[in-house]
Parts: sequence; C-alpha cells; structure tokens
Amino acid sequence: MSIRAPPRLLELAGQSLLRDQGLAVSAMEELPRVLYLPLFMEAFSRRHFEALTVMVQAWPFTRLPLGSLMKTLHLETLKALLEGLHMVLTQKDRPRRWKLQVLDLRDVDENFWAVRPGAWALSCSPEATSMRQTAEDCPRMGEHQPLKVFIDICLKEIPQDECLRYLFRWVYQRRGLVHLCCSKLVNYLTPIKYLRKSLKIIHLDSIQELEIRNMSWPRLIRKLRCYLKEMKNLRKLVFSRCHHYTSDNDLEGRLVAKFGSVFLRLEHLQSLKIKLVTFFSGHLEQLIRCLQNPLENLELTCGYLLEEDVKCLSQYPSLGYLKHLNLSYVPLFRLSLERLGALLEKVAATLETLILEGCQIHYSQLSAILPGLSCCSQLTTFYFGRNFMSVDALKDLLHHTSGLSKLSLETYPAPDESLNSLVRVDWEIFTPLRAELMRTLREVRQPRRIFIGPTPCPSCGSSPSEVLELHLCC
Repeated sequence: MSIRAPPRLLELAGQSLLRDQGLAVSAMEELPRVLYLPLFMEAFSRRHFEALTVMVQAWPFTRLPLGSLMKTLHLETLKALLEGLHMVLTQKDRPRRWKLQVLDLRDVDENFWAVRPGAWALSCSPEATSMRQTAEDCPRMGEHQPLKVFIDICLKEIPQDECLRYLFRWVYQRRGLVHLCCSKLVNYLTPIKYLRKSLKIIHLDSIQELEIRNMSWPRLIRKLRCYLKEMKNLRKLVFSRCHHYTSDNDLEGRLVAKFGSVFLRLEHLQSLKIKLVTFFSGHLEQLIRCLQNPLENLELTCGYLLEEDVKCLSQYPSLGYLKHLNLSYVPLFRLSLERLGALLEKVAATLETLILEGCQIHYSQLSAILPGLSCCSQLTTFYFGRNFMSVDALKDLLHHTSGLSKLSLETYPAPDESLNSLVRVDWEIFTPLRAELMRTLREVRQPRRIFIGPTPCPSCGSSPSEVLELHLCC
C-alpha cells in the first residue's frame, strides 16, 4: 500500500491563496514566478474567474498558450481572461511584470504546462525549467505592441459558437490594440457573408491554410478575391465541393483569369487542392501559369479535365518539384496520357505520392505513363485502383515498379478477366490471378503494403492504410 507524500510548502501556499481569492488578488504582483504556472492551472481547473482575471494582468511570460490547457474554449473562462487583458491594454502605464505578447488559443505547446497541478515543487527544478523553453522571457518588441491572439477557426454552421462570437466582438472593439491571427481557417458554410465577416477581423497575412467548402465558384471568386490577394503567407489552399451553374465558357474564362490573378500575390503557396474541378475544364492553363512558387502538392479531383488541361501540366516550372500529385476520380480514359507521363518524368526526383485511383485508365493508355513512373525513385505511395487493366497490363505495370525501392503503400485494381457481367469481382477467378500477380511482383521486389482488388474489399470491408500489410481476403 503506497503512502501519499505530504504536501510541500509551495502546494500549501498556493492552496491557501486560492481559498482566499481576495488575498490571491492582492498577492499577484509579488507572486514568485515559481508559483505562477501551477497556481494559474489550479485557478483555471477550479474556475476561480476573479483570480484568472488578475493573474493575466501580471502575466510574467511573453506567451500564454491557453489552447493546450483549454482544449475546448469555455465561455466564462474566456470572458474572465479577456476582461483582464482589456484592463491592461487600455492602460497607458502597464503593470511592471506584464510581458504578454501572444495569447495562443490553438492546441499547441503542451510543454509550457509541463508541471501538473498538485506537483508544484517540480516547477522550480532545472529539468522543468529547461523543458519549458516557451515560458522563458525574450526581448520585448516595445511597450505598446499590439497583443497577438492566435486561433484556428472552423466555421461549420451559421455561427452559434458563443466563444468565437465573443472573441470576434472583443477583438473588433479593440482594433489597433489586438491583432487576431489565424494560421488555419476552414469554412463549411454556404452563406458567404459569415466567412467575409471573419475575414474582415482576421489579419489576412497570418493565414497559412485556407479551406473553403460548399460554395459557388463564381460567387467565391467575385466576393473573396480581394481577401485572397492579401493572404501573402498562404501556403495551402483547398476548395472542396465548390460548384457552378453557368454554361457560358467565356464567362468561365474571365472568372478563372480573375482567380488566377490572385496567385500572382501568393508567393508562398505550396499546396493547391481543388475537388470538383469542372469549373476549370479547358481553363487550367490560365490558373497554373499564374503560380509564383513551385508547388509541392497538387490535387485536382472528382471532376473533368480536357486534353489541353493535361497538356499544360508538364509545361510550367511551378509543377516541376511536386511531392504529391492526386488526380483521383478524374476520368482520363478519353485523353492521351503522354503529357502526364512527361510530368512524371519531370518530377521523378521529388514525387512521393501519386494517386490515380478511379481515373478509368485503360490498359491501352498505360504505356504512356510507365517510363515516367519507373523513374520516380522517391515514390512511397501509389494508388492505382479502380482502373481497367488486364492481367498482362498489371504484370507490365508491376515490372516497371522494380526500381521503386521506397514504395511502401500501393493499390491496384482487380484484372478485367476476373470481372463478371455486372463488373463485379468473381472471387473464384480472381484469387488465383491475384496470387499470380503477387508472384510476378516478388520476382522484381519485395512489397510492403499492397492492395489488389476492389476497395473497400466487399469480403472484409478493409481499405488501403498505413498499417495494412497485405490484402489477402478469400
């Protein structure tokens, strides 16, 4: 039977302070730094709002990573802290000990709170001090620099998140004193006005990742282009399930040209993902040629591309250093794939992920991409399921992967010979054919994680994943 160690003096002192909030409030200015973090955590967990309001006014560190402590924002706690910050920000002479420059509401930097409530004595040890480097002072940028508030925002429905609305209102009322910074912004809302209201409050050059879903392309381009142009540090741009309702090709061309002009400002863009690419059919070149920075990730999925779109992929330097290329569920069966093969040759030294799943590629087109594919020495992931391949075509494909020593996850379709009249797998035919394909593959290299057949598997329901070894359903 273990005996619980008696409370240490620091613990008793902190507990005594929190039992008497009046005493705690009066003691904050002289509170030793060794007590500050554990006492704040204790006040936070017990929701001593008055103590929190006062503690934040004398915060002796440059950062307060609240998000890692409060995984989900709590309105009353947030109000208490922001009330304390307001009192400091509006003072001409700020408290002597106050050094706060950044309030971080993202779920990051857990090491800052390395000491657990109830184990306060650890906070003064050299080990704990070295582990909490984020808590150390750094040179101040000025007595009245704006306070930076960092938060990742996800707008899922007509805003009912009281914490987010309260924060927006608090920041808006203190323009100039507070900068709201958002490294990642995701919007699921169809009404564009809520997104625009958010963009009017956020410092646009702080946005590094922007994801927009469920929105009309023409409306998006007309209403958001002016904001996108100011996101000068944007690195990742995602448009998912964005639709359009116009058949006017000239109008589409003009809108794409306007959208492309945005890219002239985005010097740090590295990842572009567009799901439902129909709007850009025939206009992809207008978009690609405006890219200022080499892309690492290009995803054009679940839509249609024309011959001229595929042709332009290999022509522009901005696509010469791709690490990830995803064209899943873009039907390519009517197109000549020589240009795609040329692109693979161009990015062979950098490409790590290639996803051509569900592209309806026929074995007659395969020869156009095999030379390029066989050169992709850095490839780790290759999805080629849901295409139309004969056994001989699949064997040829597997032979061309002999030099891909880093390939760790790969998927291939069931050969045409194993499909019945309903285009479903006949497992009696498929099982020996799969064994034959595996023997062919093992003659040239040893696979790691491989999936041959329909996905997800109708027999066991499994799908390709990083933990799957082999797909061997009977």
